[in-house]
Amino acid sequence: MPMNDFSQIWQTALIEIKGMVSPANYSTWLSTTKIIRESEGVIHLGVPNEFTKEWLAKKCHNSILKILRQINGNVRALEYVIIKDGERKEGSSKKTISSPTIAMPLQDFYINKEDNLNPRYTFENFIIGPFNELAHAASQTVIKNPGQTYNPFFIYGSPGRGKTHLIQAIGNEIKRQHPNKKVFYLTSEKFGSDLLNSFQENKTQQFKEKYRKYDTMIIDDVQFFSGKEKFQEELFHLFNTFHDTGRQLIFSSDRHPNVIPGLEDRIRGRFNMGMTVDIPEPDHESRTAIVRSKSRMHNISLTDEIVEFLSSEIEDNIREIEGIVNVIACQVQLKNRDLNLNEIKYLLKNSAKPKKNISVKEVVKIVSDFYTIDEDSIYNKTRRKEVVKPRQVAMYILREDFNISFPSIGEKMGGRDHTTVIHSYEKIKEDIKTNTLLAQEISQLRTML
Repeated sequence: MPMNDFSQIWQTALIEIKGMVSPANYSTWLSTTKIIRESEGVIHLGVPNEFTKEWLAKKCHNSILKILRQINGNVRALEYVIIKDGERKEGSSKKTISSPTIAMPLQDFYINKEDNLNPRYTFENFIIGPFNELAHAASQTVIKNPGQTYNPFFIYGSPGRGKTHLIQAIGNEIKRQHPNKKVFYLTSEKFGSDLLNSFQENKTQQFKEKYRKYDTMIIDDVQFFSGKEKFQEELFHLFNTFHDTGRQLIFSSDRHPNVIPGLEDRIRGRFNMGMTVDIPEPDHESRTAIVRSKSRMHNISLTDEIVEFLSSEIEDNIREIEGIVNVIACQVQLKNRDLNLNEIKYLLKNSAKPKKNISVKEVVKIVSDFYTIDEDSIYNKTRRKEVVKPRQVAMYILREDFNISFPSIGEKMGGRDHTTVIHSYEKIKEDIKTNTLLAQEISQLRTML
């Protein structure tokens, strides 16, 4: 990596990072940083002091590394180097103090652009229990004979029960067992967005050809198609093309296709043509296995008493289990010791989803304060980047945590159309799957609500 590329690489990275942190945090921790050298794929980032080094390592490390890896595929690790004002010259290495290299597996860096699948979603790290064993067994049949048995394969269940993990694991396993088959995953929101763009650019034929070249199509969260006639029409034609040619279709939704409102009968009927499987609330045995598995992934030790407590307290949502284990792992790292049961109880109390007795205005106030922006700007029509993200986060929390209707959220947040709120909700929901920093920010906001 030529030295003269460093400045441009870091400036490009900062543009992305700036949209992920508050202006105050950016000014305090990132504005004075620069890449000073690279060695065998290890980027050395110059920072002014120990405080900055520790903050970046704890708060932003994975996100910065992912961004750098996206800009230059040769980047494999990141080090922080403390440099004095007079030593900020290229190649200066005297009197520097570097932190240990913190490497990440390459699979954590990217989503395969050819098929849009996240390689981290595999069956090796998919916890199987009584609550999802039917869905898992059916998925193995689909993998064995794609397009021949259970076509379409439709999985439904409440948020946080592992649907996305399962359908992407199916895609990754089909790729492994059938190397000649082309697989593609996308959200229904992305499908709709691409279709709208094709209308605007008069490229509908290119849109049709784009998706019809695959052997397996996986479409997540199809409840998004509710009430959208144009989207459903195009999905109808895509469905027929795939089904008639013996190619596999896989769908997920938060509810059974029969109770998704605003679906045309012809689409509903096609969703029901194959195998429809529910992923219900995880049972106690499964929750226990999930807690143990996630703690092993983070290299933390939990006593049987703590495992039992967590398994009993978090009953419905696998994502919540993952979230609290992430919080515990962070605290173990900060304290450099295992936590006791009372500390775990305190963390769970402060990390739990907020109760549904808060107003839209209170949520907006907390979010705007968190991102250090003017509260009124969230209600205004501005599209400034520093406002758009907090507004979308507020809409996501209001819908996800308090189940406020999309039209009501839109009305109370500046008189916006409900489709705008749906787009914001779907975008944040999708982004937190891969954006660690955003997921941490939302977790922190929930403790403040």
